[in-house]
Amino acid sequence: MFSSPIEEIKNRLDIVEVVGSYIKLQKAGANYRALCPFHSEKRPSFFVSPARQIWHCFGGCSEGGDIFKFVMKIEGVEFGDALRILAQKAGVELRRQDPKLKTERRRLYEICELATRFFEKQLEDSKTGKQVKDYLLGRGIKEESIKKWRIGYAPDVWQGLSGFLDSRGYQKEEIEKAGLALSSEKGSFYDRFRGRIIFPVFDLNSQVIGFGGRVFGEKREAKEVAKYVNTPQTLLYDKGRTLYGLDKAKLDIRKQDSCILVEGYIDLIMASQAGFPHVVATSGTALTPFQLAILKRYSNNLLTAFDMDPAGDMATKRGIDLAQSQGFSLKVVTLPQGLDPAATILEQPEEWERQVKEAKSILDFYFDTTFAKFDKEKPEGKEAISKVLLPVIKRIPNRIIQSHWVGELARKLEAKEVDVEEELKKVKVEEGVVYPEPEEAKPSPRCRKDLLEERLAVLVIKYPKNKEYISQERLDNCSFPVKEILTKLKEGVDLEKEQLSPQLLDCFNRLALQAEIEEMEEEAVLPEIQHCLKELQSLEIRDKLNKLAKEIKKAEEEKDTETLKKLIQDFNLCSKSLGDSEIT
Repeated sequence: MFSSPIEEIKNRLDIVEVVGSYIKLQKAGANYRALCPFHSEKRPSFFVSPARQIWHCFGGCSEGGDIFKFVMKIEGVEFGDALRILAQKAGVELRRQDPKLKTERRRLYEICELATRFFEKQLEDSKTGKQVKDYLLGRGIKEESIKKWRIGYAPDVWQGLSGFLDSRGYQKEEIEKAGLALSSEKGSFYDRFRGRIIFPVFDLNSQVIGFGGRVFGEKREAKEVAKYVNTPQTLLYDKGRTLYGLDKAKLDIRKQDSCILVEGYIDLIMASQAGFPHVVATSGTALTPFQLAILKRYSNNLLTAFDMDPAGDMATKRGIDLAQSQGFSLKVVTLPQGLDPAATILEQPEEWERQVKEAKSILDFYFDTTFAKFDKEKPEGKEAISKVLLPVIKRIPNRIIQSHWVGELARKLEAKEVDVEEELKKVKVEEGVVYPEPEEAKPSPRCRKDLLEERLAVLVIKYPKNKEYISQERLDNCSFPVKEILTKLKEGVDLEKEQLSPQLLDCFNRLALQAEIEEMEEEAVLPEIQHCLKELQSLEIRDKLNKLAKEIKKAEEEKDTETLKKLIQDFNLCSKSLGDSEIT
């Protein structure tokens, strides 16, 4: 028996599987590594240890911990929410009265789940719901897909859902915070979604966090009625950080190392249903830096399947430009004129398969469509072509690839490369537009003394015979918990088997993981240990000098000549010992 649900969850779940469901891990000896999802980096410094069941970034952010800490950070949730997410994965039942779970987020998750069941029920049992179902089936969506994506219907009444949630004990304020209801200035309270086909939006753990509502019935013809109504920004739902369908597609994206991007819910469902499970929807918005950062965890290869007019001034193109500048490999699925992915899959399924298979690189697509639109034989045509394509070329981060496309443009325009390069220098990409960067974790400041002591511990863990070079005096001056770890190592204690306090265990696991992943020749260890010891000695002497300098200043102010004389002698001796330690 386990003493707590936390222990049971840790016993049932493997950290490699949990972390691997969020980011792409590569085997590195006994451990796994990846690009850190919490800060920008080009070389992987994020490691996962299956033996220790921990993760740690040895790069810019220095974050680390167990599966709970990972889920808290990557989902941006409190411990109670991380506990609930992992309990669900592990099949561990949590007591409802557990106070750690009584969070506002949990209440909103419950409301969204109940709302989804309410909408599903209306689709199945109401008269209009059955008409909606017939419409969906007519669009080519299969019965099993309706169930898989939990599509529903919101009845065209003012308080259908809110009345149902109220009867289940949820307050009006909570329903409104979930984005499911609105309050008017006159004090009335009514449902946000009315008379609409409902598409639940899921987070990465397939929990409902929001909804998209497509107009249905007579309202479809009314121009003043929006085709889609979406959940606004809530505690759970952030449109700029959410990609529809990613919860179901993430493993297939990693497996196929590519992701198909579509715009709409029905486009995605039809593509997934047609045997392309590695598909996500942007829901008609521009790709944001946050969405791209999430996609980069799974693949660098994106295939777009929506309108990609390079001369168009549209939000979608701005997102694609951003993906290009961030180093994604982009391809374009060319659709038949006037058809979206859903209609293409329904009417011409073989054509859809062919176009996905033969998707063009973004630059090939831009070149083909632009040269088809303008006459390259005329000066004004050449100018129009260069105005469209030079900004596209300018965004290519790799200078060698950029040079290739400069040459290609010069060749097709029958111009000199040097002239194209001169024009390229004049191009200002998206002037005045600033894309926010994904938030980066800030490393907690740590003093040099702590870093040197930890380095000593890593070197001794790596090659234990070097413990004899750590003197008792040095141990006495070390900070906890490194002092405790080095003391036990000197005493010959096997810390892998020793029962350690949580703080000591966390520190040892992190240092031991660092020792495991570091490649170092044994003969290089002793010189580095000696260097660390000298640096620590110098730091301690400098610290003592600073204290003496303050005491000297105080003695001077108080005109205490005897004390001043003694302090100056001590300062001079200390200065000499500093010089000696730095020379040796």
